[in-house]
Amino acid sequence: MQLSTTPYEERLTAPRSWWFVSFLVGVSMALILLPFGTLPLLGGLVGGTAAAAVVASSYGSLRIRVVGDSLIAGEARIPVAALGEAEILDADEARAWRTYKADTRAFLLLRSYIPGALRVEVTDPDDPTPYLYLSTREPERLAEALKAAREATA
Repeated sequence: MQLSTTPYEERLTAPRSWWFVSFLVGVSMALILLPFGTLPLLGGLVGGTAAAAVVASSYGSLRIRVVGDSLIAGEARIPVAALGEAEILDADEARAWRTYKADTRAFLLLRSYIPGALRVEVTDPDDPTPYLYLSTREPERLAEALKAAREATA
């Protein structure tokens, strides 16, 4: 059964400070090219800023969506029927689950600049992945969307 609307969608965009760092990369490129004249200086400023902005944008373009009967997290697509209970993690608990509590078999969608997370059990017996760790700014909303999608497919 496909739902007509997307109950949850989130883009894990890079923080504003990364865009300032992108500009600083451009300034450093401009300073490197300063001895060669004004035109290379401007080219270094524009080119360095643009290159760093592309890197920041691509890293921050990851999406988490619940569409129909599937959870799409980055490149992974998991049917909600294969997922169990979702646990909302605060900043301290999220840090613990991505460090000393982490399982090497788990699917981790990490973004260090997002303090909260959601841990979702994988109940599929054929899947060796014990859980999904998803960095999210709205873990409560994502947990509700997963619950609603699971109930809609049941």
